[in-house]
Amino acid sequence: MQTGTRNYAIVTAAYWGFTLTDGALRMLVLLHFYKLGYSPFTLAFLFLLYEAAGVLANLIGGWLATRYGIARMLTVGLATQITGFLLLSALSPNWTAALSVAWVVLAQGICGVAKDITKTASKSAIKLTAGEASGRLFKWVAFFTGSKNAMKGIGFFLGGLLLQLLGFQVALWVMAGLLALVLIGVVAFVPPLMGKSKASKSARELFAKNSGINLLAAARVALFGARDVWFVVGVPVFLYSAGWTFTMVGAFLALWTIGYGAMQALAPAIVRRSDDGLSREVPAARWWSLALALVPLVLAAVVVAQVDHLEWIVVGGLALFGLIFAVNSSVHSYLILAYAGSEKAAEDVGFYYAANALGRFIGTLLSGLLYQWGGLAWSLAGSAAMLLMCWLVTLALPSRRTVPPAISG
Repeated sequence: MQTGTRNYAIVTAAYWGFTLTDGALRMLVLLHFYKLGYSPFTLAFLFLLYEAAGVLANLIGGWLATRYGIARMLTVGLATQITGFLLLSALSPNWTAALSVAWVVLAQGICGVAKDITKTASKSAIKLTAGEASGRLFKWVAFFTGSKNAMKGIGFFLGGLLLQLLGFQVALWVMAGLLALVLIGVVAFVPPLMGKSKASKSARELFAKNSGINLLAAARVALFGARDVWFVVGVPVFLYSAGWTFTMVGAFLALWTIGYGAMQALAPAIVRRSDDGLSREVPAARWWSLALALVPLVLAAVVVAQVDHLEWIVVGGLALFGLIFAVNSSVHSYLILAYAGSEKAAEDVGFYYAANALGRFIGTLLSGLLYQWGGLAWSLAGSAAMLLMCWLVTLALPSRRTVPPAISG
């Protein structure tokens, strides 16, 4: 096996293990604290620091991966996630509600840092292992992103299963043990200096990205905010209030995520590739985002109309949303690596995924607020508005590679 392919396989497998436990963690927290009587808005609040921490973690993680190497940052990310699991397992049922919420938010924040440091390092590794071949880069990014999301969906199942069989605390211990095995594998098999380069010397240089990266980051904020504005609170609470059980709600979220991941892996067969890597891919990002905006817009109108079998129409519509969203996300994930420079790919990817985390944070916050103010219709309308913003930003994406501005001093 060639060195690049070998390293790609190792990094992908390590991130699979991480994502499996990350998906399980979300389901553990959601189900455990909903059973304890926490309101939908409080549940959203539990995840806010998790998402907010990702903004800074991606920026710093990209800079650190460039300075110290990708393998070291994978190690740091995995070790940080294990720490977060162990802290969360120390939660006592005898604590007050305020102390419990504060403790969970803190532990979730640590896990949010771990997630985005690990993701930035892993995605940066793909740029290095795939080289400059745009066809192979698109395929490798699509498979990595799609399989990662499928593993997250499986993690939803795993979280519910572990919670039912082992309980909250022991489930977290088992997950920490699984990640410890992944950590050992990274230390043993990933080249220690992989991705190490000359990092930016100042914040100004760190943020001085080319126009493609800056615009794509803005589009990413809107894209992922548009998903989480209904995914985190709105649809799960809506389906439960319509008579669905916890198992049915969890199964839908898991199947949606697995299907979304599978569709991401198929994106290279759907979006025609160009020789220069941008002239066909950029228009695809524009049209797919516009098509996606129409789905929640129509669904919001259906919810307002209160048609028969509403929950099943919503489920079917969101399945379509997932398929189109997957192609959008996969094209974006490819474009960031196409726009990124090889020397500081980790910094470019970190900047981009900081925008991704900011979008998730905004979406998570709005998921509680919009559902509380206007129910599912408002959540879906908010999603449509953010997707229209995403489409407008993609209209300005460059179809040619640009050189970042020179930094004086």
